[in-house]
Amino acid sequence: MNDPLRNSLISSPDSQDAAALLQGFARFGVDLGLDRIQKLLSDLGNPHQLVPIIHVAGTNGKGSVCAYLSSVLTAAGYRVGRYTSPHLVSWHERICINQQPIDEAVLSARLHQAIAAIDPKAPTPTQFEVITAAAWLHFAEEEVDIAVMEVGLGGRLDATNVCDRPLVSIITSISKDHWQRLGPTVGDIAGEKAGILKFQCPAVIAPQVSEVRQVIETKLAELDCPAIWVQPATADQQGQLTAQTSLGSVSYSLGLLGDHQRINSAVAIAALQTLKQQGWNLSDTAIQTGMASARWPGRLQWVTWSPSHGQSAQGTELKLLIDGAHNPAAAAALRPYVDYLLAVKATANFPKPSVTWIMGMLATKDHSDIFRALLRPGDRLHLVPVPGHLSESTETLAAIAKATCSQLAQCQSHRDVMTALETVASTPAERMPVTVLCGSLYLVGDFLHRLKTQA
Repeated sequence: MNDPLRNSLISSPDSQDAAALLQGFARFGVDLGLDRIQKLLSDLGNPHQLVPIIHVAGTNGKGSVCAYLSSVLTAAGYRVGRYTSPHLVSWHERICINQQPIDEAVLSARLHQAIAAIDPKAPTPTQFEVITAAAWLHFAEEEVDIAVMEVGLGGRLDATNVCDRPLVSIITSISKDHWQRLGPTVGDIAGEKAGILKFQCPAVIAPQVSEVRQVIETKLAELDCPAIWVQPATADQQGQLTAQTSLGSVSYSLGLLGDHQRINSAVAIAALQTLKQQGWNLSDTAIQTGMASARWPGRLQWVTWSPSHGQSAQGTELKLLIDGAHNPAAAAALRPYVDYLLAVKATANFPKPSVTWIMGMLATKDHSDIFRALLRPGDRLHLVPVPGHLSESTETLAAIAKATCSQLAQCQSHRDVMTALETVASTPAERMPVTVLCGSLYLVGDFLHRLKTQA
C-alpha cells in the first residue's frame, strides 16, 4: 500500500492534539467490519479482553442508558469506564472514567499508542476504530471494574463488537436511521443491531415495534440468550418512577427530562438488576442516587443564551431548549415535552402559544418525517447549516418544511446558528414562548462550543 500520507500517519504521527491525530484518519471514512479492529487490538495485546463490559446498541436512548448505568455504578463505588459517540464539543468526551472525560494529553498518548501499533502492511483502521482502540487501551490501563460501551453504528460490524462475553447486552428503541448503511427496512436495521447479542449472555431489550421484536426474538432464541423485555416505568403524581421487571421493582427519581425516559431508565434498571444477579453490589440507595444524578448533555437541556455571546448587543437573552432530535423517533420524543411546555404557557389572553424552532439537519436524514413530527401551524422556523458536516441546504429544508407544514408563521434561512439566535432574540417575547434548537447533535455540539468560547 504505497500511500505516503497513510504511511506517515502510521509510522511517525506528529506530537499533536487528539483532534488533529484523528482528523488524519477521517479520509478512510465509515467502513463497517471487524477485521481491522481485531487486528489492531491483537497487536495492542488485546486490551478489550481485560475489561468486563455492558454493551449498548439501538437507535435512540443509548446515550441516556449509558449515562444512567455509569452514574449508578459509580455511586456504588465501582471504577467505571464509559465510551459513547458522537461527542458534542470535544473528542475527549467520548472516553470517561467515573463520569470524568479523559484528559486531553492522556487521550493523545493513547491515540499515539494505538497508531504506533497499526501494521503498515494491513488495511488502515478507520477513525472510529482508532479511537475505539484508544478507549479499550485506556480502560485496561486504568483497570476499570466495568465499562459501558455504546455502539457507534449498527452493532454486528461495529468496532465495539469485539467481546464474546458481555455481562449484559442492551438494545434500546430501534427505528429507521442510518438506513443507507444498515438496510432499507426497520427489520434489516434490527438485524444489524441484534448482532451484539452473544451466546447465552443475558440481554435487556426496550419495547419495540412488531417487526423489530420478531427479528430480535429470533436472534435471542438462536443464541439461547436469557432476556428481559422492558416495560416503561410508571410514574406517580409526584413524578416518582417505578420500574418493574421479572427481577423485582425499583422506585427512583430522574434528573433527565422527557416522558421517553420512562423507557430508557427502565432499561437501565433491568440491566442493573441483571448485574446484581451476577453478584455485583448495587444497593437500592446507589441505584436511586445514581439515577437521580445522571446527566446527558444535549438532550432536553435548558441553556440561556445572551446576545453578548453573539456578534451584536441587540435583542434580549433567550432561554433555549436544546435537543439532538436527529431522526424521526427522536423528534417524536421531543414534541410531547414541547407540547407540555406550551400547555404551561397557555393563558386566557394567550390561548395558542407557538414554538420557535432553530434547526439544521444532515443531508442523510429523513427531513420530511422529522418536520412532520415537530412542526405545527403557527410555528416559526429558522434554518441553519450544520457546520463541518454534510449539511442539507437551508433552501432545500425550507421547501420540505413548507410542504410538510404549509401554515408556518415564518420560515427563514440564516448563514449560521448565531445569526439565527440574534434574529430570534430581537423578536417580541410574546411571539416566542418556547424556543428550541434541534435537528442534529452536531449542530447542538457546535452551539455549545460557540457558547463556551464566546462567553
